[in-house]
Amino acid sequence: MKLFDRLAFLLAVAAFFAAAFFSTEIYEGLPHIEDEITYVWQARLASAGKLVTATPVCPSCFLEPFVIDKDGIRFGKYPPGWPAALSLGIRLGVRDYVNPFLSALYVWLAYLLVKKLFDPLTGLISTFLTILSPFFLINSGTLLAHPWSLLLMVTFAHGWLDTLDAANKIPKWMAGSTAALSMGLLILTRPLTAVGICLPFIIHGIYLLIKGTPRQRQAVIGMGAVAALVGSLYFLWQYRVTGDPLLNPYVLYWPYDRVGFGQGIGLHPDGHQLKYALTNTRFSLQVGNSDLFGWPYLSWIFLPFGLIAIRKKPKTWPVAGVFFSLVFVYGFYWIGSWLFGPRYYYEGLISLTMLSSAGINWLAGKPWKGKPITRFMRLRFIFTWSLVLLLVIGNLLFYLPQRTGSMRGLYGILGSQLSPFKTETAQNLTPALVIVKPVQYWLEYGVLLDLSSPQLDTPFIFTYDRGDEQNQTVIDAYPDRTVIRYTPGLPFH
Repeated sequence: MKLFDRLAFLLAVAAFFAAAFFSTEIYEGLPHIEDEITYVWQARLASAGKLVTATPVCPSCFLEPFVIDKDGIRFGKYPPGWPAALSLGIRLGVRDYVNPFLSALYVWLAYLLVKKLFDPLTGLISTFLTILSPFFLINSGTLLAHPWSLLLMVTFAHGWLDTLDAANKIPKWMAGSTAALSMGLLILTRPLTAVGICLPFIIHGIYLLIKGTPRQRQAVIGMGAVAALVGSLYFLWQYRVTGDPLLNPYVLYWPYDRVGFGQGIGLHPDGHQLKYALTNTRFSLQVGNSDLFGWPYLSWIFLPFGLIAIRKKPKTWPVAGVFFSLVFVYGFYWIGSWLFGPRYYYEGLISLTMLSSAGINWLAGKPWKGKPITRFMRLRFIFTWSLVLLLVIGNLLFYLPQRTGSMRGLYGILGSQLSPFKTETAQNLTPALVIVKPVQYWLEYGVLLDLSSPQLDTPFIFTYDRGDEQNQTVIDAYPDRTVIRYTPGLPFH
């Protein structure tokens, strides 16, 4: 490892600790939105080696977001890729550190990818931009699937490029298998995201099928076939949970939760339309223009220069195109994303950091590269790096602390809400059935689910207060448990 490689590795280690800080301190190791609660529920089920569990008595009493009851079985709506990966962390007792570890691994592999496509300096700049990105940090500490799928994306890109590069010394079967399996896992994790990531590489593959060498054609066909074979397990999963390989569990929870345009898709009375897609996209990009690097309304500033820098580097085009492809593909989905930044575009982060770092390098120039140094070259170099330094300092002093603070206690969820159940008094009442009556909103109940499990075999199991009749049905089903009636507004009563 040379100097820049060592620096990049140290930055990857720093990324782990920064992401772990967000996971354990900002988010307190707790799910804060419905998606995270569901992922944890599915991961706990997967850690027991199961995809489904039996429907409990009074399913609405055992309320779980995005969990479906059908034909006597209960299952989550999300594909199995991320729950399976997260379940490994649950088994090892390191759930809160899974995404920080994956994020750190991504930082290292992203550096190697940009270095491969450009040079070590561009790779190092890209790495700095990544670990200082509020967008990267606030997502890397969550329990969402995005850091896992981002890692799969960069692994796929490495495998794709190494397989098709005749000069690369890595065995082609190994590189090709890595690419195909990564894409297959990505399909099993976030199918629509996989489509968006694939599009630029599909275009590249079609070009190689027409203009490439026989070996390149074989490699493209082989990688595509294996990725499709692994990805087809998605339909096997759908068959297992719904009984129909073509029935998407999303529509069992919300019938309007589909991809496309037209009546019955999304929440608008006239369905999802192009005008709504453009509104969602515009708003998501506006949020990203600040969240990406913490440069309010200026995070895209170096992208045009990055596009100029890659105009004669066709090898970089598929990777650069991922972000733009994701923006296009998610225009077909009826809702945008902005709470954690434009997270539907998160797997395109490599495109943005690569293009921005290439743009900074291009704009600054390289006055030390052989040519006589002119005054203009000095001014260009000083101006560019002074601007970058000013923006970075502004992010560290103002934007990142403010954005970090906005994520603390998100939706009122705090670790202290679990404290009443960790006292000796409460432990002495176990095994217990806790009937929860939220005061304001359902997440006062939802946060407590972190102490329970899908199999309902933990010391505390929680039900949502549905009235005396349904509550009694649940009480009768668990005669050996102490019944606790709990109101979050009175946490120790």
